[in-house]
Amino acid sequence: MIDYDKILSDKVKKMKPSGIRKFFDIAGNMNDVISLGVGEPDFNTPWVIRKEAIKVLERKNIIYGPNKGIVPLRNAVSSHIEKKHGVAYDSDNELIVTVGGSEAIDLAIRGLINPGDEVLVVEPCFVCYSPLVELSGGIAVSVPTRIENNFKLTVEDLKDKVTDRTKLLILPFPNNPTGAVMTKEDLEPIAEFLRDTDIMVLSDEIYSELTYGMKHFSIIELEGMRERTIYVNGFSKAYAMTGWRLGYLAAPKEIVSQIAKIHQYGIMCSPYISQNAAVEALTSCEKEVAKMVTEYNIRRQYLVKEFNRLGLTCFNPEGAFYVFPCIKSTGLTSDEFCERLLYEGKVAAVPGTAFGESGEGYMRISYAYSLKHLMEAVSRIEAFLKKLEAEKNEG
Repeated sequence: MIDYDKILSDKVKKMKPSGIRKFFDIAGNMNDVISLGVGEPDFNTPWVIRKEAIKVLERKNIIYGPNKGIVPLRNAVSSHIEKKHGVAYDSDNELIVTVGGSEAIDLAIRGLINPGDEVLVVEPCFVCYSPLVELSGGIAVSVPTRIENNFKLTVEDLKDKVTDRTKLLILPFPNNPTGAVMTKEDLEPIAEFLRDTDIMVLSDEIYSELTYGMKHFSIIELEGMRERTIYVNGFSKAYAMTGWRLGYLAAPKEIVSQIAKIHQYGIMCSPYISQNAAVEALTSCEKEVAKMVTEYNIRRQYLVKEFNRLGLTCFNPEGAFYVFPCIKSTGLTSDEFCERLLYEGKVAAVPGTAFGESGEGYMRISYAYSLKHLMEAVSRIEAFLKKLEAEKNEG
């Protein structure tokens, strides 16, 4: 018999499975469960994008593309970033089209981190950052944000975690799971501090198109930050293109020339059909994105109002499509609450601890679902909370 425990990588064995997928997989095997756990837009990919994909499929050979991405898409990405942020990137030397934003994050981390390097991970945050840091031999250092600061990173919190081994700051805004947004005024002291260090920034801006009542501001717009930032974005969230698996990163050519080698050997190139279709996303879908944002905003306002009514204090998110209500009043941990809500209330949510220890006392609800779907879920959560209250009274 082969002893697989000796064969497998020690780093991989120590990794915890995704807390998001855990509850999603359980819910998938249960009847009559409303799942609010996955950030999957319920809108169809806009027709103009799908139509272009059909044209490519019918009229062109489906081939390997250039390692860094097809030229029309890289040009479109470069123009899009410059239009949104006023920052220019050379489409030949400073951009890579990736398999989703997730690959872009992986490339950035693997391209920069040596064993023992410290990476500051602003939490709560998406689940992939710390495991990818650890796979690269780096040390993930949590930088918790707090509700008192609207879940924003402060320069004081940052300074408190910096050491002489700090190599990278991961800046995930608009934030998943909190919905927090960093404004220009919020980012300026962060940038001022970083300019006097050798610390790089990985700015994950996958939700940049999904903000409410404000325009997204990127740290690359601030003086001295373009040259020390790896900018990551993609098509999954804003354009309802999750299954198309397409993202991109922009960075100084000295960085791109090196991390492109990882992409060449590990992936080679992104899907050819998806790349051609994504050109239409960037050039023809502004109105479609605006319509989706309008609908998300209705759902956002509904959920914030309802959770506050139910006594689960809810931070008002300014970006992404999640709410992060506080469940501390129930006396249950995040895991306990979400597990009982799933089995007894038939609603799947993600415990806040899936996004870091600072998420304890919260749960994440995605509003990338129809309003009807959300209303039924709220009704079930209300019934579950009444059950918990009855248990307390009996005790």
